[in-house]
Amino acid sequence: MRTVEISRKTAETDIALKLNLDGNGNSKIDSGNGFFDHMLTLFAKHSKFDLEVTCDGDTNVDFHHSAEDIGIVLGEAFKKALGDKKGITRYADTILPMDEALILTAVDISSRSYLSFGLDIPTEKIGDFDSELIEEFFNAFVRKAEIALHIKQLDGSNSHHIVEGTFKSFAVTLKKAVEIQAKFKDQIPSTKGVL
Repeated sequence: MRTVEISRKTAETDIALKLNLDGNGNSKIDSGNGFFDHMLTLFAKHSKFDLEVTCDGDTNVDFHHSAEDIGIVLGEAFKKALGDKKGITRYADTILPMDEALILTAVDISSRSYLSFGLDIPTEKIGDFDSELIEEFFNAFVRKAEIALHIKQLDGSNSHHIVEGTFKSFAVTLKKAVEIQAKFKDQIPSTKGVL
């Protein structure tokens, strides 16, 4: 089983996270923000990863440190859970509709960090969540997971739909990318022989 548990404590956040890439989409999320809990819950559901997250952050300041640090810890857990990456599909993409929003995500599990972030979120906040923190979360995840991730908004006008569509598309894309191809389960999907 590709399962990892990680804890990370700083002066700004105290995070405990458990990730199982071969799960059923079960989750237990307490990030400190209701909207972000919703995003992580649906991420788990649509990736079929089992995910548990608790974060005690300095939300008296704002949610910036919590969103970024959860991205850091989730990225670290994702990388560790993949191990040597033998047999994974590696590349995947998804175009996902969420009502009027249409989001494309594409990933290469390459051991090279790159984020192309192409969302145009029309409101500064979604509930009490700062919209700009979506990019902070994905930046942190990509750096620690060491993946190349492209996020493109093809359509959309409702902030909630745009962001929810992004997390769902991201989840489905990762699910496909980490899938083990039985025929190639002992092979690294790279001409380099290592990822």
